[in-house]
Formats: sequence, structure tokens, C-alpha cells
Amino acid sequence: MDVPLYNKEAWNREVEGGENGWTKPFDSEVIAKARKGDFGILLTENIPVPHDWFPPIQNADVLCLASGGGQQGPVLAALGANVTVFDNSPAQLKQDQLVARREGLSLKTEEGDAADLSVFADESFDLIFNPCSTVFMEDVRPVWKECYRVLRPGGILMTGSMNPIHYIFDIFKADEEGVLEVKYSIPYSDIKSLSENDLNKYVGNGLPVEFGHSLTDLLGGQLDAGLVITDMYEDYMMDSPLQKYHPSYIATRAVKK
Repeated sequence: MDVPLYNKEAWNREVEGGENGWTKPFDSEVIAKARKGDFGILLTENIPVPHDWFPPIQNADVLCLASGGGQQGPVLAALGANVTVFDNSPAQLKQDQLVARREGLSLKTEEGDAADLSVFADESFDLIFNPCSTVFMEDVRPVWKECYRVLRPGGILMTGSMNPIHYIFDIFKADEEGVLEVKYSIPYSDIKSLSENDLNKYVGNGLPVEFGHSLTDLLGGQLDAGLVITDMYEDYMMDSPLQKYHPSYIATRAVKK
């Protein structure tokens, strides 16, 4: 399977379906509040990123990485940042273009794979904002290396990730029966961990394929790339039976020294 191509098409379908919350553009009220400095944007499902995680936003060069959908990018543009939204899904990028036209915002969009940011020069950005999307990438370490390269010294990477514990359970029993039964090892891969029948069932529904990365790759990979993690928090997936027991998300703030 060509994972970037398959997930591009899957996310285009998610936009068309209109049910996925990450594909729904923010309305004019949210943008109007952001113009006044009142904002809250997500790396994970529920908890807004703390304001003290952000550098000064006015005139900052910001890369919204794998962050299409008409949400984070337009808010940061409304706050005065010079925003580029980079995403694998052209349909997701169209949501950002829609909000920018509607609200008179200036932002750029660029289609591509997060593991290859060669379209950008070294030290191009002050902030990279990456909501929970590495779950759709087969290998996260090249992503962290590219983030380090395109960040300026003192630049900040904010990213949301899935805690690997989320992927150790039988996904069908969890989704269909609300039962948590340990079945898979980490690192997890829809492609390699599922049986052929289960993968066909999953792909047959047109869903993006997912990857449960180890903490060594999610956190250690950022450190190996040269970044310094300065803060983190956890968040819950509210429609998962796991939410009764353990957070499914990790958000981190890292700095290029």
C-alpha cells in the first residue's frame, strides 16, 4: 500500500462526508474572536493548547503541519501570523482556503508529505503547529528531522500524538462492543498488525490507515532530531472505552536550541 496516497484519498473522503470534526472549518465568530486575541486551538481532542506555549504570534512565520481543515491555520492568521498550511489532502487545504477567502485572511497552502518538507528552506519558521496527525504516518522520525531543519533557532514545535497504549486493544471489540481486550503489540500498524480479513474490513469502510508509534519514536525521536521537550499534557478520547481508564493523547512542546 502507498500509505501517503491512500490516506490522501481517505482524508478527501472524510471532508466529503462532513462528519469528522477535524474537517469542519471554523465559523466567522471564532475568527472574529481570534482577531481580538481570544482563541483556543487543539493539538488533541479536548484541551486547548496553553497560551503560554506560544511565542509572540504577531508576524511570526508559522507552519501548520498536516493541519488542514480550516481551523488552526485561519485562527493563527487572524492573530497576525504569517501562516503556511501544509497537508497531504487537497480537500483539507480547500477548507483553509475557504475560510481565508470568507474572512479576508492571508495564508498560504501547500500540499505534500510531512516527511518531506523540501519545498521549505532551512530555518524558515518560528513555530510548527502539528495537531494529532502523525498517527496517519508510517514513520515519524523523518518528520521530526524535517521539523528541526525548517525551524529557526529558538523555534517551537507543538505536536499532538496518540499514546501507544491506545493501540494495544482489539479495535473491533473496542469500537463495536466497548470491550478492551489486549491484542496487539507496539509499534502498531493497521497494515501489519491486522489480519487480512480485518484490514479488508477496515479499508473497505474507506477509513485512513493508522499507526501506533512507540514512545521511543514519538518522544525520543524528537530528542534525537535535536529538539528539547519543554512541556507536555495528556488528553482523553471521549468516544473510546479507554477514556474511563487512561488518556489516549499526548501533546508536547519542543524547542530547537
